[in-house]
Amino acid sequence: MLVILLVILVGCTDSNNLIEKDQLKSNLIQSHIDQAKNTKNSVEVRRNYLDKAYGIYSTLKDDSYKIRKIHEISFGYYGLKDYENYKDMNEKALKLSISINDSLNIAKSYGYLGIYYRPIKLDVSFRHFYEAEKIYSSLEKRDIDKKKIAYDHGKVLIDMAQLLQRTKNYSESEEITIQAIESFKLSEDEKYLSICYTNLGTLAKYMERYDDAVEFQLEAIEYDKGTERETLQRTISYNNIGTVYKSQKEYTKAKEYYNKALSYKSFLSKNPKRYARLLDNLGYVNFLSKDTTGIPDLFYEALRIRDSINDTRGSIANFLHLSEYYKSIGNDSLAIVNGKRSRDIALELKENEDLLKSYEVLSEVSSNSKEALKYARAHMRLNDSIQNQERLSRDKFARIRFQTNQIAEENLQISKENQILIIAILGLTALFLLGYIIFRQQQSNKELLFAQTQQEANQEIYRLLLNQQMKLEEGRQLEQQRMSEELHDGVLGRLFGVRLSLDGINQRANDGFTEARNKYIDELKSIEKEIRLISHDLGTEAIPSDVAYIDAVESLISDLCEINKIQFEFNNDEDIDWEHINDEKKVNFFRILQESLQNIFKHASAENIKISFDYIEDKINLTILDDGIGFKSNKVKKGIGLKNITSRVSQMSGVVQFLSNNNAGTTVSVSVPI
Repeated sequence: MLVILLVILVGCTDSNNLIEKDQLKSNLIQSHIDQAKNTKNSVEVRRNYLDKAYGIYSTLKDDSYKIRKIHEISFGYYGLKDYENYKDMNEKALKLSISINDSLNIAKSYGYLGIYYRPIKLDVSFRHFYEAEKIYSSLEKRDIDKKKIAYDHGKVLIDMAQLLQRTKNYSESEEITIQAIESFKLSEDEKYLSICYTNLGTLAKYMERYDDAVEFQLEAIEYDKGTERETLQRTISYNNIGTVYKSQKEYTKAKEYYNKALSYKSFLSKNPKRYARLLDNLGYVNFLSKDTTGIPDLFYEALRIRDSINDTRGSIANFLHLSEYYKSIGNDSLAIVNGKRSRDIALELKENEDLLKSYEVLSEVSSNSKEALKYARAHMRLNDSIQNQERLSRDKFARIRFQTNQIAEENLQISKENQILIIAILGLTALFLLGYIIFRQQQSNKELLFAQTQQEANQEIYRLLLNQQMKLEEGRQLEQQRMSEELHDGVLGRLFGVRLSLDGINQRANDGFTEARNKYIDELKSIEKEIRLISHDLGTEAIPSDVAYIDAVESLISDLCEINKIQFEFNNDEDIDWEHINDEKKVNFFRILQESLQNIFKHASAENIKISFDYIEDKINLTILDDGIGFKSNKVKKGIGLKNITSRVSQMSGVVQFLSNNNAGTTVSVSVPI
């Protein structure tokens, strides 16, 4: 307990500054992510924003907040269909989550990686989902946010169930889907329940429980009633119910539900892929029921739509249905042409289920017995291969679960065996750490004492500098006052006397020069007026009391930049009343500026510097910007200069931020309350 208290005391000062800087970085990351979500921006622009967010996130400290930001960035890449970056980001999130033992984010990262592998490697995808599911199961037993855990657990369970369905492990898929429903109900979030019941309906159809299949599809619609998904779910469920009735050869009911789905014309006009599927299904059930309505027009209309949206996968079924249709009317050549088209596309896309159907149809429509036999054999070989692959996948899934559980048990045993050793090591470490902390505390006290003495000396030197500047300013104003009095009382008085004398001469003499003397008298009046104005201006204090400080600042910048041959721009907000800012803050601002300039001259290789004081919301903001080579802030160890700047800002209860990247310049931002 003593060790923990000492660590807290040593670290609490630095933690406040870290929180402030992390918040600024977080705001910038969030701004980039928001821009990446803006669909008005081009794909390239949105990707650039994500890259910028990724560049900043690495400077954050390793914690759960950083992992959440990585996940957000990965979702942005997923939305842009940049699946490789999506995978890389989630692999980084998983690695970081494991390193800090963040169970919740470990589970999330596994789940997101499972989504990446789902279309390409079923066993790898299942392994990731299963790892996530185990963690969620253990977290649900703890006294934490059970609703949120249950919601995330449910999503992973339905993903696992859909993978099991693809490998035709229907009973296990049904069992896990029911578990997912229970998790979603526990979370009190029903958004995914329609997907669960849709999956149950599909499973029931495959297991020939047709009444259950229809009931589950109708229940899926009920869960989406009154939501944005209602129309989508109705078209999905009505199509699935039509397919159930088609499997039962109840073609009238099948057509009824296909037509129900097709009645949502406005929705389907924006979803052409779904519209084409419904047209093709309706055409096929008409064909099977010997109803020639819309045949083959429905097939060709569906094919036209699929061609327009490049739905190559969907066109396989179209060509198969056209092949069967042309065979039924005795046009064997077109039947074979369409059958071969479906086969070629299935081969190209490696869609084995569709390829199997293509071989079956070609074996039936081929007029040549050798060709028919060739396709029948190809059908048998592919069917055996698919069944073997499905069996292998089911075995892999079972092995994954067994191995994962076995590893967990072994880890638990190792953990128990190492408990005594860990306790002993922790005890020794605690003693060593206590001794080290005491030593470091003594060293820190010495360093702080030295720094404090140095700071007091620097402040005294600068106070003398400011006093000298103020005395120079005061002397200049006294000299102006003396000159004003001299002009007014001396020169102006003598001119006035000359003018009165000339007036007297004009009154006494009548020698023909009166007009000339009047002209000179007027000129003297004009000169008196001008001297009086100059005297008044000199007698007025022309420089505000706070100019001395700004003069000292500008003089510092000008002198240093001239020596180092760097262009500069300096701006001071006139709303800042430097006269009423205490000397300590003035000194600190001056030293921060001096230290920052020295860093630029030594390290930045800059050509231009911009410096400004701004007054915003009762705070003085100092910004120092250069166009130098910059640095990666997360890879540069802070020197004494940056530490001094941070220390001075902390003394003023302010916030400092150092923002830089390679070849992107450096910005030092200081914000101090008045």
